[in-house]
Amino acid sequence: MNVSDHGFNPAFNMATIKQAINEAVERVRMPTPMRLRDLIRQIRAARTAAEERTVVNKECAYIRSTFREEDSVWRCRNIAKLLYIHMLGYPAHFGQLECLKLIASPRFTDKRIGYLGAMLLLDERQDVHLLITNCLKNDLNSSTQFVVGLALCTLGAIASPEMARDLAAEVERLMKSPNAYIRKKAALCAFRIIRRVPELMEIFLPATRSLLSEKNHGVLITGVTLITEMCENSPDTLSHFKKIVPNLVRILKNLILAGYSPEHDVSGVSDPFLQVKILRLLRVLGKNDVDASEAMNDILAQVATNTETSKNVGNTILYETVLSIMDIKSESGLRVLAINILGRFLLNNDKNIRYVALNTLLKTVYIDTSAVQRHRTTILECLKDPDVSIRRRAMELSFALVNTQNIRTMMKELIVFLEKADPEFKAHCSSNIVLSAEKYAPNKKWHLDTLLKVLVAAGNYVRDDVISCTIQLISETTAQQAYIVIQLWQALSEDLADKQPLTQVAVWAIGEYGDTLVAGSAGDLGESVDRPSENDVIDVYQRLLWSPQNSSTTKQYTLMSLTKLSTRFHIVNDRIQQIINSFASSLHIELQQRGVEFSQLFGKYANMREALLERMPPMELVRHSVSDLQANGDIEELELPVDSPVHHDSNALLDLLGGTDGSDLDIIKPAETVTSINNSAISSNNQDLLDLLGGLDMTPAAPVTTITTPTLDAGLGLINNLTNNNNGTVLFTSNNQNSNFLVDGLLSTQDNHVPQITNITAFDKAGLKMVFAIEKLTDCDTVSICMTAVNNNTEPMTEFLFQAAVPKTFQLQMLSPSGTVIVPGGQVTQVLRVTNPNKTALRMRIRISYTLDGVNVQEQTEVNSFPTDIWN
Repeated sequence: MNVSDHGFNPAFNMATIKQAINEAVERVRMPTPMRLRDLIRQIRAARTAAEERTVVNKECAYIRSTFREEDSVWRCRNIAKLLYIHMLGYPAHFGQLECLKLIASPRFTDKRIGYLGAMLLLDERQDVHLLITNCLKNDLNSSTQFVVGLALCTLGAIASPEMARDLAAEVERLMKSPNAYIRKKAALCAFRIIRRVPELMEIFLPATRSLLSEKNHGVLITGVTLITEMCENSPDTLSHFKKIVPNLVRILKNLILAGYSPEHDVSGVSDPFLQVKILRLLRVLGKNDVDASEAMNDILAQVATNTETSKNVGNTILYETVLSIMDIKSESGLRVLAINILGRFLLNNDKNIRYVALNTLLKTVYIDTSAVQRHRTTILECLKDPDVSIRRRAMELSFALVNTQNIRTMMKELIVFLEKADPEFKAHCSSNIVLSAEKYAPNKKWHLDTLLKVLVAAGNYVRDDVISCTIQLISETTAQQAYIVIQLWQALSEDLADKQPLTQVAVWAIGEYGDTLVAGSAGDLGESVDRPSENDVIDVYQRLLWSPQNSSTTKQYTLMSLTKLSTRFHIVNDRIQQIINSFASSLHIELQQRGVEFSQLFGKYANMREALLERMPPMELVRHSVSDLQANGDIEELELPVDSPVHHDSNALLDLLGGTDGSDLDIIKPAETVTSINNSAISSNNQDLLDLLGGLDMTPAAPVTTITTPTLDAGLGLINNLTNNNNGTVLFTSNNQNSNFLVDGLLSTQDNHVPQITNITAFDKAGLKMVFAIEKLTDCDTVSICMTAVNNNTEPMTEFLFQAAVPKTFQLQMLSPSGTVIVPGGQVTQVLRVTNPNKTALRMRIRISYTLDGVNVQEQTEVNSFPTDIWN
C-alpha cells in the first residue's frame, strides 16, 4: 500500500512546513495588526462622526502600508477589515488587486475572503474585473467542492456579459456533476447568467430538464427556479417545458402526502419553499393554456383543501395556490374556492395576511365579481381597521364591489367611513362615491342626498369634480330643485369655514333658484319647513362675503349668486346693489373686477339685467355606463331623459362629423346617443352650424379638429362630451323639441358605401395590445385609422396617452380618445386621419404611456406594416 494513501505526502508536508516557518518568522518580524473585532469595537466606541473618520482613516493608512509588502501574511485579515470599512460607506477601491492575490492563494480561507471582496468591490466597469476570469476558470475545475462553490457564487454575482459567455460552458458542465452541492450552485449561477444574458439560455436547456428528476430538495428547488426564469423570458422555452406539468404535479403531490421528514419539515409542512416554487412555475406554465390548466386543477384543489392554516407557513402556500388558480384557466368552482380562502385571510389576526388578501382580491375582483361579493361584509369591516394600509385597500376594493343591487348599503358604509377617515383619504373617497352614485343611483332624490352628505363629510378636501357634478345634477333635476335648495340653505345657515365646497354649491343653487327658497309652497317638499325671508338670505350672504375665513373662490361664487338674486328677489335689491358696489374697491383683483362689472348691471345696463341673469337651462346628461356596470357584475338599462326625444335623422350630423357609417367610435354611435342643441344658442341656418363646428368644410372627407360651444357655461366644451370614455358617453342636451334644424339640408351627405377595413397589430407587449383598423375614405388621399387599445392585464391602466408622428409629407389629425382609463379586459379607442398627397408608403412612430399598479410605463415603437394599396 502506498504511503500517500494514509494521507502522508513527503513533498507536500515539506512545503507546508517551510511555509509555516516563513509565516512564523514574518509574524515575529512584523507587528501583529489589529483584529477585525477590535476595529469594530473602536468604531462603535466613537462618539462623533469626526472621531469615527479618524479611526477609519488611521486603519486605512495602515492597511495601505501593509499592501506594499509582497508577501504579507496578514493580507487576509486586512482585506476583512477593509470590507467592513467599505460596508460603512468609506472608499475601499485600493484593495481590489489584493483581493485577486487572495483568490490566487491555495488556501481556502484566503480564497473565501478574496471572493467575498471581489463580489463587494468589483463590478464590470473596473478593469480589474477582467483579470478574475482566469482565476474563476481554474477554481471551477478544482477538486474541492467548496472552492468550486465559491467560484460559482462569485460568477453569478459579478458576471459581465463577456465573462458569462466565456464561462457558460463550464457552468453547464458543472450542472451535470455527480456532486449535489455543485449541481445546486451551478443551477443558481446559470439562473443569474440567464438573467444577465438571455441568449445563453439554450446552452442550459438539456441539463436543466434533468434537474427535475433529482431526489435532493436543494437541487430540485434550484432547478424549478431556473425553469421559471427561462419560461418567463422566452415563449419558445415556455412551450418546450409545458410537457413537464405532469412531473411537477407528481412532485407536489408527493410533498403533500409525504409523512414527517425532519430534514424538510417546517412547522408541520413538508418543504414549503419547494411547494411555493412549484406552484409559481405551474402558474407560469398554465397561463392561457387550457390543457395545462386542466392537468393541474386537481392538485391545486388538493393543496387548497389539505394545507394547514394555523401556521404562517400554510398561509404562504395557500396564497401561492390562490394566485395560481386565478392566473390559469381554472374551473369556476376552483376560483370560488380560491376567493373563499382569501375571505378567510381577512379574518386572520395578522394584519400582513389581511393586507395580502385585500390586495389579491382587488386584482381578482374583475375576474369573478360575484364570488368576491359574498365577502362584502368582511371587506367593509376592514374599513375600520387601525392599519392605514388595510383601510386604503379595503376602500379601493369596496368601490370595485358597488353595483345596482348594493348601492344603498355600500354608500351608507362608505359615507360613514368618509366622515371618520384621515384627511389623506377624503379627496379620493369623495370622488369615488360621486362616480359610483352617478352610475348606480336608484333615483335622483337619493343621488342628491348622497352628494350633499359627501360635501358635508369631506369638507374642504372635496375635489373640484365633485362640485361640478353636484351643480350639474341640481341643474338637470328640475323636480327636486326646491327640495335641494332648502337642504343647502339649512346647511349654509351653519358655520361652514371648513366646508368651502359645500358653500360654493349652496350659493350657486340659491342664486339660480332663490325664488323657490323664499316663495315656494310647503307642498313642494311634502313636509312643513321654515322658509327664510329675503333679508335672512342677504344676511347670510353678507356674513359669507365679509368672513376672512372664506376663500376668494367662495366669495366669487357668492358675489355671482348675489347678483342673480337681484332678479329673483324684489324687496332687497337696494341691499344687494350696496354690497356689490362695495366690492368695486376690493383689494382682491378678481372680486374687484366682478364688483365693477356687476355694478354696471344696476346702472347703465339695468335694462339688460333680467335677460343676462335669467335661470340657466338644465344641463342634462345622457350617461352610458354599460361597460362599467358589467365590470361589477350587473347590467343596467340605459335611461334617457323623458324630455329628450330620439331623432333618427340625426345620422346626418354623424356624417358631417366625419363618419359615413357611424363607425367613428371617437365621435358617437348613432344607435346609442342622441344630440340636441338649444335653439337659443344657434341660429337656424347651416352656416351657423359650420361656425359651431369650428369652420368645418362641407366635403365629406373633412376631419373634425376642433368643436367649440361658446354658449355652455363653466367652460364645458362639446367635443369633450361627444367622445366615449370608460365611465360612459356624456352628451349635453336641452329641452328644445326643435333641434332637427341641425340636420336640415345635410342629409345629402349620407353615403351608402360599404367601407373596406384592414386590421393590423401595431403594438402587443406587457398586456397591452393595440390594433389599427384602416378605412379608406371618399377622398382618395385620406384614410381613417381607428386605434383600439385593449388591456389584457388584471389591473386597470390609468393616465393612458397615445401619441403618433408621421413624416412631413403626410398630414395627421388625431381626434380625442374615448378615455384615459382602461379597465381589465376593457378598451380605449382613438381615431386618426392621415392625408397622403404624394401617395407614398406610410410610416408612423407611436409612443404609449400609462400607469399600471402605481408604476409609470412608457413605450415607443415604429409601425411600418401599413398596406400600400390603401392610397389607390
